[in-house]
Amino acid sequence: MTTTSEPAVLTGLDNDRIKEILPHRWPMLLLDRVERVEPGVRGTGVKNITATEPWFQGHFPADAVFPGVLVVEALAQLSGVVFALAGAGPIGYLAGVRSMRFRRPVRPGDSLSLTSERTAGGRGYCEYKVSARVDGAVVAEGSITIADPAATSSNGKVLRTRE
Repeated sequence: MTTTSEPAVLTGLDNDRIKEILPHRWPMLLLDRVERVEPGVRGTGVKNITATEPWFQGHFPADAVFPGVLVVEALAQLSGVVFALAGAGPIGYLAGVRSMRFRRPVRPGDSLSLTSERTAGGRGYCEYKVSARVDGAVVAEGSITIADPAATSSNGKVLRTRE
């Protein structure tokens, strides 16, 4: 008789638990909550956009828009949680962004619903299909790659085994 083991599913990771997993701190910790994560497979999370965030002083004072690069960072952080909980090192670096598209501006008061699902990868790196939604509508989507610096050599190539 064979049995299959389902990956552990974690739910309701709050800000304190996220800080145990990721090294980021305010103002660069951009995940408010991880709603569900299957380590190494997929995750969903939330970033609430507030008018008091420091980027709105200059982006743009008369017409506040949450910077697209920070939407990508929030998606990378969610992917980093999925990556780290699968046994990667204590920090995953954003190593690539591909085919990222922005559909509409994100503004104060919006709540970003984030998703990340692994599409490729192996030891030391993973590629994730990511999306951000506001009220169900896609505001950004694309692919990002997360790498474990402990599993890469000095020339940036992924090592086959960790030492």
